[in-house]
Amino acid sequence: MWYIIFGVLTVVSLYGLWLLFRKAGKQGWEAIVPFYREYVMAQLVGRPTWWIVWLFVPIVNIFIFYGFYLDFVKAFGKRRFWENAAAVVFPFVVLPMWGRDPNVKYLGQTNSEEFKKKYPYKKSVAREWADAIIFATVAASLIRGFILEAYMIPTGSMERTLLVGDFLFVSKLNYGPRIPNTPLAFPFAHHTMPVTGGKAYSELIQLPYKRLPGFQEIKRNDVVVFNFPAGDTVVKENEAITYYDYVRGLGKEAVHAQFTVITRPVDKRENYIKRCVGIPGDVIQMEGAKLIVNGQPGFVPPEMQASYIVYTDPYGLSTDIFKKYRFEMDSMSTDPANGIYVLYITAEEAALVKSWSNVKQVVEIVQQADEVRGDTYPHHKDFAWNFDNFGPMTVPAKGWTVALDSTTLPVYARAITVYEGNTLEKRGDEIFINNQKADSYTFKMNYYWMMGDNRHNSLDSRNWGFVPEDHIVGKALFTWMSWDKDGSFLTKIRWNRIFKGIN
Repeated sequence: MWYIIFGVLTVVSLYGLWLLFRKAGKQGWEAIVPFYREYVMAQLVGRPTWWIVWLFVPIVNIFIFYGFYLDFVKAFGKRRFWENAAAVVFPFVVLPMWGRDPNVKYLGQTNSEEFKKKYPYKKSVAREWADAIIFATVAASLIRGFILEAYMIPTGSMERTLLVGDFLFVSKLNYGPRIPNTPLAFPFAHHTMPVTGGKAYSELIQLPYKRLPGFQEIKRNDVVVFNFPAGDTVVKENEAITYYDYVRGLGKEAVHAQFTVITRPVDKRENYIKRCVGIPGDVIQMEGAKLIVNGQPGFVPPEMQASYIVYTDPYGLSTDIFKKYRFEMDSMSTDPANGIYVLYITAEEAALVKSWSNVKQVVEIVQQADEVRGDTYPHHKDFAWNFDNFGPMTVPAKGWTVALDSTTLPVYARAITVYEGNTLEKRGDEIFINNQKADSYTFKMNYYWMMGDNRHNSLDSRNWGFVPEDHIVGKALFTWMSWDKDGSFLTKIRWNRIFKGIN
């Protein structure tokens, strides 16, 4: 339906341009030929015609087009703020109206000295400020949406590779910027309005997934920012726990009766950052907390953290030690009164702690293969998996066909239904997709497997499964600033992390 409406409005807008081109002494058909139209506009407004080359450069072409376009409407005397705004927002209304108005005439090249002398126009102070604010907002929104976005690390799931309080630059260009699913949104807000709360976007217009060309494909072990796949539905009162975990714990009816449940489009789901350990077609497995990719040992981040039990003498560990070494403690499992601490630390830090005189023993926590955990994907009774032992499973690739049976359906059902928009049901021993009997399924998108470098303190693909390609936001490049909330004065800033690359 929206395609039809968009098509009709585009045709009406082009009809208005046709009429204005004819008023300027040009042929009407010239108004509907992309690139040539802008070439003619450049002549009509007095801009260098070679500027049309910039129309082939993504993002820059937006500024160039609207520069030509707004100069063009000004050439017909439409220079007031509301007229320029209407020409951008409602071209299907004002362009035909001006084109059919006998009083609207082509006045000449707006950028010529002759035009400026003959038709002087001075903007008010308010107009100058309004133009500057609008330009800055549009420019910043385009840069944030299509080129580069700042991102802050809120949790310790990537420690020590990334620290809580790190501020990153995330490139949208590396993997290709996405066209927003919900283009009608409040500037600089993600999904919630600042101060007032409520939705910061409108779903009046929803566009299908489309990604512009990028510099590279996602490589195995890249650090990637993406929209949280399980964030399609959230419990507003407590978003720290996924809606699906709530449902598994309380039941769907109870959750909807007790809480406010809301849904979000793909581009308005929470941003997460993890390491991509599995790319399309990879076979992923964990054995005894060791990652295995395609039958070979997976990448081990240099500063990867795991959980360790530290047994001490009755005096325990000083609180100054936690501050000095930035040790993260599992407060639920730690028992200082009995000299038991559960820490999330690196292997090197574990060796350091083991060397302390008051430490009796340091033991890495590794879940046993038969230790079933209900928080492990695919959350099915037939899969006795946990975060340290699961798989093997194949990460879906676009065009890959999987046979559907009792061993594969639980793993891939969410991708087939939620991410690729199909209906799926079992009727006895038979499987139906979109009401058609099926014994296999061919995927339409690429998928990825994401894990945190803080392996025992990370909510990642081991909990909610695959990340579809349409959820990918960008590649983390480097930290431009790092803020330590526990520091004091100048030590609030971690100077050694400024402009540090991310490996």
